[in-house]
Amino acid sequence: MDIVDLVNKYGFPIIAAGGVGYMIYFVWKWVTEEIKPVIGAANGTLIALIDRIRMLDNDLIRLNQKVETVMQLRGKSIELERIEADKAINKTAEEHKEAVKAPPTVTKKEIQEAAGDD
Repeated sequence: MDIVDLVNKYGFPIIAAGGVGYMIYFVWKWVTEEIKPVIGAANGTLIALIDRIRMLDNDLIRLNQKVETVMQLRGKSIELERIEADKAINKTAEEHKEAVKAPPTVTKKEIQEAAGDD
């Protein structure tokens, strides 16, 4: 049968409704058979990626905490090293002051021997 004969026999609205119904059926079948499995696979991949991102975020948080702890401990050890260096410098300075205050005890004979005067 030809489309013109169908329109003459049943009318245009009925034939148009049948065409729209077939188009809806075709789109529904295409979506359920081809698109839905692809979306399901993409959904599984998306969930796996979200889980990995959460794991990386947790790892970054842990590493950040470790770095902060190390930096705090290193800062304390640097401060201790600075204090010990200051003490050593002060001790050396005090020893130098004491050495400068006390004149060396040199005899006249030692002076003459060092000068080479006989």
